[in-house]
Amino acid sequence: MAETNVLIAFYSRSGVTEALAKAIAEGAEASGAVVRLRRARELVSPEVMALAPGWKEAAEAMNARYEAPTSADAEWADALVLGTPTRFGAMSSELKAYIDGLGGLWVKGKLVGKAGSVFCSTSTPHGGNESTLLSMYNPLAHLGFIIVPTGYADPSLYKAGTPYGSSAISFSKAEPPTADDLEVARFQGRRVTEVAAALKAFALAKAA
Repeated sequence: MAETNVLIAFYSRSGVTEALAKAIAEGAEASGAVVRLRRARELVSPEVMALAPGWKEAAEAMNARYEAPTSADAEWADALVLGTPTRFGAMSSELKAYIDGLGGLWVKGKLVGKAGSVFCSTSTPHGGNESTLLSMYNPLAHLGFIIVPTGYADPSLYKAGTPYGSSAISFSKAEPPTADDLEVARFQGRRVTEVAAALKAFALAKAA
């Protein structure tokens, strides 16, 4: 049976979205996936980053842990899971820049039929997590992904997260995701892997 490759491409400034990404990776790996965790890079100068205490240091630490996502990563993947903190009710510009760079694959139809899912974090309750998640599905649809939301397909969704994707609230203090948040994220990793595996098996059988 062919391996299922899962790319988790995220942007995180304080580590909250990173924690969700790692939990999704755990769930995907538990379902047999080969996972690549990638962090989108900053678009602003070091001088701008210095205006927010800790931003530069946190970015350097995360960049040391994760490579930047590439088009080659997306082509390799059977599933793409995108994660971001909310920026005014939408995804961060850092993650959007990565998505915008996938135009070469879009033209060739290289992403059609792969599984796509999303997750996010917000600083405040009602801070835009659902609007962010829903808006992230728009580019996935344009790129040809089969959209895989979390739904209420697991008991964990009745305690945390959203039916669109896993999420966390940091209460403006960079508080880490709760145990319930992480449980939803791990389920999301399992669900995306299972759907991606089924899609890949169908595509291979069709091509045979």
